[in-house]
Amino acid sequence: MRWVVIPALSIVLLAVATVAGVGTLLALLCAAGLVGAVIAAVHHAEVVAHRVGEPFGTLVLALAVTVVEASLILSMMLAGGEDVAVLPRDTLYAAVMIILNGVVGLCILVGGLTHHEQTFRVEGSSGGLAALIVMSALSLILPTFTITTPSGTYSNAQLGFVAVTSAALWAVFVFVQTVRHRDYFLPAQDTEDPEAHARPPTKRQAAVSFGLLFVCLVAVVGLAKMLSPTIERLVDHVGAPKAVIGIVIALLVLLPETGAAVRAARANRLQTSMNLALGSAMASIGLTIPVVAIASILLKLPLRLGLDPRDMVMLSVTLLLSAVALGTGRTYLMQGAVQLVLFAAFLFLAFVP
Repeated sequence: MRWVVIPALSIVLLAVATVAGVGTLLALLCAAGLVGAVIAAVHHAEVVAHRVGEPFGTLVLALAVTVVEASLILSMMLAGGEDVAVLPRDTLYAAVMIILNGVVGLCILVGGLTHHEQTFRVEGSSGGLAALIVMSALSLILPTFTITTPSGTYSNAQLGFVAVTSAALWAVFVFVQTVRHRDYFLPAQDTEDPEAHARPPTKRQAAVSFGLLFVCLVAVVGLAKMLSPTIERLVDHVGAPKAVIGIVIALLVLLPETGAAVRAARANRLQTSMNLALGSAMASIGLTIPVVAIASILLKLPLRLGLDPRDMVMLSVTLLLSAVALGTGRTYLMQGAVQLVLFAAFLFLAFVP
């Protein structure tokens, strides 16, 4: 019952905050509702995943979070504002850095501490990572070097090309993951996780959890947006750059995926963690870029995708490290520690650029 009550209460808090505004007391309640919605989202995602099996279960959560995230970005672009041109870029960059360094690093570290060494299918991860490298380069690095338009931007034709190729790569990845080479994304061996052998939920239970999962994700994104002014005041109070606001909101939005991935790693299901992480990173670019590209072209909204030199270096090191760390299909805690150090450097440079 609590898994139904928590999403409902979170939506009620979101509605109250939207109507009445966010004061100090309501901000604390919204923060509590946000945490509750995250926990409930992880639960409902695991119910759906248990019903449909891998890799469809991780795809459901990754796709759901990305759709809501892209909707949030689009709504903020339409609302306008000082930073609207760089909002998609900053969000995508933060999402890739958080997923590849923070989420993957934490999963590997937790799995290494708990199970000493873990394995996953490198055939699936290598293809997904290769596509992610291309998508990241086309979306976030190449705009800085094109000469048709000012540095950091694309012409409409270039933007359309990147949108089509990003969506195509994501679609091919999903086809490979779910149809053509589904076995590449299944565990290489049985795990000791008792939940893997538990009786799957009924179709009705899975359908209810699927609906409540979207309710939870809407609550997470909505409450994060409601709390953003409070976060902005705190950031201004400590004198941190405004880019930190986007990172904080991205962290909040990605909490459900992070919780599900870390729990899978602790249960010795690292394959599930890798499916979720790489699938989320792929969907973040493959779905968000087409959405913002169409909005920018049709509505003539400003859009700046090219990263600054410092961020390009950090992204390049992240992609190189991911290729090395995930290239063998075997992980232990050292790899997780290295990725978490790079994630810490990303956060540190956000505060001290």
